[in-house]
Amino acid sequence: MKPTTILIGALGGDGGGVLCDWIVTAAQAQGLGVQATQIPGVAQRTGATTYYLEVMPGPRPAVLALNPAIGEVDVALATELLEAGRMIFNGFVSPERTTLIASTHRVLAIGERAAMGDGSFDVGRLLRAVKERSRAQILFDMDQAAEEAGSVINAVLLGALAGSGRLPIPDASFEAAIREGGKSVDANLAGFVFGRGHARGELEQAVREHQKRQAAAVGVEDLIERARKTYPAKSLDMVEEGIRRLASYQDRRYATLYLDRLDNVRPDLLRDVARHLAVRMSFEDVIRVAAAKTSRERMARVRAEVRAKPHEPVELTEHFKPGIEEICAMLPPRLARRILAWARRTGRLGKVYFSMHVRTTTVWGFARLRLLAGLRWWRPRTYRYVEEQAEIERWLADVRAATPISVELAREIVESARLIKGYGDTHARGLANYRRIAAEVIAPALMGRMTPRAAADAVASARVAALADPDGESLSRTLAAIASASRPLSQAAE
Repeated sequence: MKPTTILIGALGGDGGGVLCDWIVTAAQAQGLGVQATQIPGVAQRTGATTYYLEVMPGPRPAVLALNPAIGEVDVALATELLEAGRMIFNGFVSPERTTLIASTHRVLAIGERAAMGDGSFDVGRLLRAVKERSRAQILFDMDQAAEEAGSVINAVLLGALAGSGRLPIPDASFEAAIREGGKSVDANLAGFVFGRGHARGELEQAVREHQKRQAAAVGVEDLIERARKTYPAKSLDMVEEGIRRLASYQDRRYATLYLDRLDNVRPDLLRDVARHLAVRMSFEDVIRVAAAKTSRERMARVRAEVRAKPHEPVELTEHFKPGIEEICAMLPPRLARRILAWARRTGRLGKVYFSMHVRTTTVWGFARLRLLAGLRWWRPRTYRYVEEQAEIERWLADVRAATPISVELAREIVESARLIKGYGDTHARGLANYRRIAAEVIAPALMGRMTPRAAADAVASARVAALADPDGESLSRTLAAIASASRPLSQAAE
């Protein structure tokens, strides 16, 4: 007879108090014991408001808490993404227990608006925290959904709560609570229905992804067991996900190579290396892109995004513009190198592209991409595969060489793998920036031309500059400053 604990974080004007009242009314209509505590902040979108509820599974009297306890919240609801981040930062959201329901839109805080430059919080970092620190997530732009329904965001959030199935309250009771409120009933009911449907779709997608992960684990159970016997418990979630990812991406042998590479990594670096290594080994190539473009999950997501009804047809056209590099990436290494050398001599490299439009909702267009997706067996024989493995080995060698000098330096080298992503021009720019950092910062650091602390700071600064400016101008300025600052130490060493 433990209560279901609910924490609501809202901005002033988002109707958090009304949302709290709707939940209380619906619970009481079902004869459930319920208690709510409201901690209002500054109203009208200049401050946050907090609401805490406990709902008993039956009518029996109980002593309920007035405030949430750290790590003991079952359902967290946030009307804005940064509010979800605050709940996580304060420790209320836990990966063992909490279902996090939040809108993905942003309303900038005062500090973000007052910054001289771009002071907005990193949304990618927020989303990663949300997914890593909660047990289950229901995330979508509820503000836009409310606008289209002509309601307020609290109605959409109530629908998402109903769709999550975390409360023993039927939909009819929530709808009756909205009607009892008597304000904008039709619009709020429309928002409720949309939120409920989207939440159930999100949960069904999560179930499919879980089943997919389970299927990917078939045939690699011994590799997962090897990881559990070898690596620290705090890194196992990332290592096991890497095993499943790479077995699905290529095959069992490739997942074994992943573990072999991790065997020589220091334990306190293992989790970060495991994450970046799994991403780098599952690099984006034509085969992977074709598989993603034709996956059942993507087709379902596209239909959901355009809100197509089951009987409505959807036409989807994929736009491709491969260059000589992308074409050579699929060729055997010796042939690819000859073609690339010829393209450089003739000035065609980076200038010649082939535009293609493929309609994946037609039989012929879908079959073309599925044919490419079926070339997994050919991947280890391609130029791109050989080049990627060589780059990965150089990166790991730098991490191993840096570890005795400074764990912080090694960690910054690990994080530099974030620069290498995507395919085509995006991949080429990221790789070029990484190679510049490796040659001008990491190599001198490993040779002792900088102090360990200065070396770690230099690698971090160079990485941040490269991520902020893909064209490389900011990176060039940063590298010049690093070289100027490290020159006296280098001269003294000589």
